[in-house]
Amino acid sequence: MSVPLWCWFAAGALIAALLAVDFAVHRGVRQISLRYAIAVSAGWIGVGVLFGLVLGATRGWDSASEYFAGYLIEKSLSIDNIFVFALLFGSFGVSPTHQRRVLFYGVFGALVLRGVFITAGASILDHFSWALYVLGALLLLSAGRMVRGTGLVDPERNIVIKSLRRVLPVTPTYVGARFFGRHDGRLMATPLLVALIAIEVTDLVFAMDSIPAIFGVTRDVFVVFTANAFAVLGLRALYFVLAGALHRFAYIKYGVAALLIFVGLKMLLAWLVVIPILASLIAIVVIIGISIAISVWHEPRKAVVPAGASRT
Repeated sequence: MSVPLWCWFAAGALIAALLAVDFAVHRGVRQISLRYAIAVSAGWIGVGVLFGLVLGATRGWDSASEYFAGYLIEKSLSIDNIFVFALLFGSFGVSPTHQRRVLFYGVFGALVLRGVFITAGASILDHFSWALYVLGALLLLSAGRMVRGTGLVDPERNIVIKSLRRVLPVTPTYVGARFFGRHDGRLMATPLLVALIAIEVTDLVFAMDSIPAIFGVTRDVFVVFTANAFAVLGLRALYFVLAGALHRFAYIKYGVAALLIFVGLKMLLAWLVVIPILASLIAIVVIIGISIAISVWHEPRKAVVPAGASRT
C-alpha cells in the first residue's frame, strides 16, 4: 500500500516535535527518579500505542497489526540494548547525571541511522527477492551471537572506538556535560563524546538485527520506520527504569534470541508457509512474555543473602 507524501511529512514532524518537547522538558542536568522515569516511559508507550490505533483507523487494522508486531520486536531488542548501554556507561565511568544527555543524542542518531538502513533495506528487497532469505539467515546467526554474548560491551575491544582514540585527541577527564573541551589550549573531544559514539556504534549493530526482523513481518516501509521510531523514542526513559534492575531480566536475551529465530525461520520458509500477521503478533507477545516471566520468577529464587545480612 503506497503512502501519500504528506503522511511521511506528518510522521516526521510528529517525531521531531516529540524530540523537541523531550529536550525542552529535560533541559538541565539533574538526577532522574525511578518514579519519574516510569511515568515518562509509560507516556512514550502510550504515544506509540496511540499512533498504532490511529494507523489502524486510517489505513486498516492489518497495518496496525504489522505496526504493533514491529513495535514489540524493536521494544524487545531495546531491552537487550539497555543491558549493553549500562555496561558501556560503567566502562566509561559516565555519571548518571550525564547518561541522560548521551542517551538523548543517541536516540536522535539512532533515528537517522535507522532511516538510512530501512530505506536501503526496502530498496534491496524490492530489487532482489532472494535477499529475504539472506536476512532470515542473518537473523538466525544474530540469535546465536546473542546467546553467546558479544564483545561490544568492552570499549577496549571495539575497533571503531580504538581507531577513534588514535586519531581524535581526547581530554584526560570529563568536562561537565560537554562533548568538547579545552586542554592545554587545544580543543579536544571529551570522554563523553567517545561514550556517545560507543552507544551509536552499538545501536547500529542492534539495528542490523531489529530492522531485518521487522521486514520479516511487513514490507511496508512506512510501518517499519514508524514502528522503529516510536519504539526508539522511549528508549531513554526505559533505560532509567530498567538500569537498576537489569539483574532481574537475566533471561530476556534468550527470549529475544527465540524471537529472532522465529522471524528468521518465517522469512526462510516464506515460500512454503505463510504465517498470518495476527499469529506472528501473538507469537511475539508470548515469546517475550515468557522470557520476562521466567526472569522475574527465577531470579529471586537463586538470590543468595550474605551471611549476617538481614532479609528485610
